[in-house]
Amino acid sequence: MPATTTFVTPAAVPPPGHPDISYAPDFAKYQARVSRRVKAGNLPQDLPPGFPKELKGDLVWEGQTLAETHNWTYSLSPDQLAEVDRAVAHFRSLGLPLGYITPETFPLPTLRAELRRLSDELHTGHGFFVLKGLRVDEHSREDNVITYVGISSHVAPQRGRQDSKFDGSPADVVLTHIKDLSSTAEKGVIGSPAYTADKQVFHTDSGDIVALFALETAAEGGASKLASTWRVYNEIARSRPDLIHTLSQNWDVEVFTQSEKGYTSRPLLYFQPATTTAPERVALQYGRRYFVGFGALPRSASIPPISEAQAEALDTLHFLGEKFCISTDFQKGDIQYVNNLALFHARDGFTNEGSKQRHLLRLWLRDPENAWETPEPLKPRFAQLYDGVTPEAQVLPLVPYIRSEGNKRR
Repeated sequence: MPATTTFVTPAAVPPPGHPDISYAPDFAKYQARVSRRVKAGNLPQDLPPGFPKELKGDLVWEGQTLAETHNWTYSLSPDQLAEVDRAVAHFRSLGLPLGYITPETFPLPTLRAELRRLSDELHTGHGFFVLKGLRVDEHSREDNVITYVGISSHVAPQRGRQDSKFDGSPADVVLTHIKDLSSTAEKGVIGSPAYTADKQVFHTDSGDIVALFALETAAEGGASKLASTWRVYNEIARSRPDLIHTLSQNWDVEVFTQSEKGYTSRPLLYFQPATTTAPERVALQYGRRYFVGFGALPRSASIPPISEAQAEALDTLHFLGEKFCISTDFQKGDIQYVNNLALFHARDGFTNEGSKQRHLLRLWLRDPENAWETPEPLKPRFAQLYDGVTPEAQVLPLVPYIRSEGNKRR
């Protein structure tokens, strides 16, 4: 068996004045940076006003012990699988485009109650679950897409826009493929690890819920890892409160699609005080490549470089994520649902071989009934995802392509 890939994509060229940090985290450089900054002193010793010293609840967990108290898998029974097949047949009988998949057009009369309970688990429980048992090989690609989107519509019915362009024309692309395309003719334009076999470092996607459906797994590697933002927050708040300041202040976040300015400024970490209807919460939204570049999309020299404090904060998030994470043992036919505001995720590098070509489908979802309040600085981005996505405009591609934000040609 060939060795599992870790990082093979050449590092993106950093802009002038950028700290010595790349997409691939370097623990020795991280430790040296920590030592320099702590030795220099003058770091805040208290948390920003309002931020809690410690978060509590089911969302505070560690990978080493979580399995002792929580079973995050839900296995579909034969009767439930038959109900799903009937829902696929019902939707097909309507003759509608895929964008019209809803709980009404994909009826699950008995399974729906369980899926609604699992949505509660996403929003008020441990923040994730894995649905197991779908028989991918028994169905066509289109029927697998219908199954995935139909089940997901009962968990979180609102689908987010992942791309605004398809085949060169405006479109609301609400489903994307995560697959290594680095051996194709597109190799020179890839600016996202989603389209390589590289390790993906800890990050969040955009929006409320990220769902991944495994059509196939790799010959080796590719483990899916999840970490509790709340557990990582508690560790940073206890040991390095200055980095809570750094994470909750504005960062210059690159916008990889065509835009006038090329970047937007917002925090990565948000505190939401308790209300009459919701407990206090901390939310995280960030991707490392937006600050250090990846592959064919380096960070633009027209954007101010990140600071040494920000470089340390990025590495701190990653290495604490590694420390506290779990592997969900993601297998073919599984759907993994994750609260994208409360958890962050990564994947190991992988090696494909023969028919074992790792291939995931991704949805960005929102459940209006259970959704967390969107932090104010994130509202423009969430509006880009969810506003104005109509059934007739939705595109759900059946074959992989590189979406605009990861494509040098965009």
